[in-house]
Amino acid sequence: MVKVDKIHAQEGPPSDVEQIKEESHYLRGSLAETLESPLSAGIPDWDNRLMKFHGSYLQDDRDLRNERRKQKLEPAYQFMVRVRAPGGVATPDQWLTMDRLAREYGNGTLKLTTRQAFQMHGILKWNMKKSIKEINDSLMDTLAACGDVNRNVMSNPNPYQSEIHGEVYEWARKLSDYLSPRTRAYHEIWLDEEKVVDSSADEEQEPMYGKYYLPRKFKIGIAIPPSNDVDVYSQDLGFIAIVEDRKLKGFNVAVGGGMGMTHGDTNTYPQLSRVIGFCTPDQLLDVAEKIITIQRDYGNRSIRKYARFKYTIDSRGLEWVKQELNDRLGWELETERAYHFEHNGDRYGWVKGTNNKWHLTLFIQNGRIVDTDDYPLMTGLREIASIHTGDFRISANQNLVISNVTSHKKRKINELVEKYGLTDGKEYSALRRNSMSCVALPTCGMAMAESERYLPELITKIDVLLEESGLKDEEIVIRMAGCPNGCSRAALGEIGFIGKAPGKYNVYLGAGFAGERLSKLYRENIGEAEILSELKPILADYAKHREDGEHFGDFVIRAGYVAKVNSGTDFHE
Repeated sequence: MVKVDKIHAQEGPPSDVEQIKEESHYLRGSLAETLESPLSAGIPDWDNRLMKFHGSYLQDDRDLRNERRKQKLEPAYQFMVRVRAPGGVATPDQWLTMDRLAREYGNGTLKLTTRQAFQMHGILKWNMKKSIKEINDSLMDTLAACGDVNRNVMSNPNPYQSEIHGEVYEWARKLSDYLSPRTRAYHEIWLDEEKVVDSSADEEQEPMYGKYYLPRKFKIGIAIPPSNDVDVYSQDLGFIAIVEDRKLKGFNVAVGGGMGMTHGDTNTYPQLSRVIGFCTPDQLLDVAEKIITIQRDYGNRSIRKYARFKYTIDSRGLEWVKQELNDRLGWELETERAYHFEHNGDRYGWVKGTNNKWHLTLFIQNGRIVDTDDYPLMTGLREIASIHTGDFRISANQNLVISNVTSHKKRKINELVEKYGLTDGKEYSALRRNSMSCVALPTCGMAMAESERYLPELITKIDVLLEESGLKDEEIVIRMAGCPNGCSRAALGEIGFIGKAPGKYNVYLGAGFAGERLSKLYRENIGEAEILSELKPILADYAKHREDGEHFGDFVIRAGYVAKVNSGTDFHE
């Protein structure tokens, strides 16, 4: 077990990022001037650190790095822009806006993220201001989509209980608004709002965050049992909806999840949140704010890789966090209430909701919306958005729900689905339908190996093994990440791959099917041939010796392939 009592406690001076935030004048810095500079398509590192708070990262096309270096050219700089969509909900007009901007300013594709947000890649510096302004004109924004603040708030796109989902979605939206930064820097830089003359008072600028904001990013998700598709235990702060007699009674509160780690540093690890009590809906905003202020005041600001809320909790103890929260609230959380999760995947195809409207969940492989020669996905969705009168819901598994469809519109949408060959994944293996990957190469600067571009190819080869064992229709959660930062929540895959080097991955097994247990390292730093040779006998063993209803992650533990992980602090044992 990792000893976390001292390692994660703040020792030493603040990191350089804390200095950047302090000197930024509430996220302004020199961004406005840098964006107008014609000398480079990139921006300085200090401004890039601030740019994250505005919802963007500077990237470059890594496929072109060597060639451009040989030509003595600067890297092929471009920006990724992330658009918040609380609960993953967007109107048809907003979808059409994102589609148009991706084709006009981006690389011609959209990415549906694992946090139910939109991402656009390939935007040049000269087009950044136009892009963000048009996003805001559509009543969406990029503020706090990245950076040391609360990120996009997730909630279930749940067609089974659409009335409850609607209520929970409203709480997700309220949380997103309530926890957004208050600085006017975003509006000044991107929307040409008149600059504030005197904005030096912390209370006026950021009443909750203060001038230093949080030590690291902060993530919130709301789950509605029996579906855990938001992977609620992976969140810094999770709310689990308690529904009794078809009414939302409140939320169990879970704290301290997070998927990121650093290769070679066993003091970093993925962790799952733990339930500490129950609150009523009207207490939700207060609880979220007070928990965030605990992390603001006690999180590690010296070493960023130890700065997530999970380490704050693990170094001080869960009982300390409960007491600190109760003290700040001025009242105590109630005892947690019973709940049960059955899965963390999506339910594909058409489902009729309790509001007598229809919901169609489409399989979007790795969340990439793009037209190819044999699959005009982007065009098909554009045509649907042009006639749709309901909404679109991005799932936490990077799929898309065309939601709240009337019976009349269902026929027309079905015609477009058939015309463009859009799929609910029924022709694919259950493994592919339960797959997820991060972007990785060529745009992510942290990627050590391929992910989005490679996982589909690897699944095709694993599918052969599944066919041989009679497991094609067996649901197994499989995830791949190009690095250990955890964007695709690979540590929660029953089969998980985390990139170690080009073509090499650490292989993890044994996570819980419903997202309730972390996986365990099975093999380190292996390539495709070894991956397939290792998985073949395990899958055959599973097919032959599994118990009724036993999921793959449970079987590999019972069969002794890996040990059960009880806590992230045991992850590396």
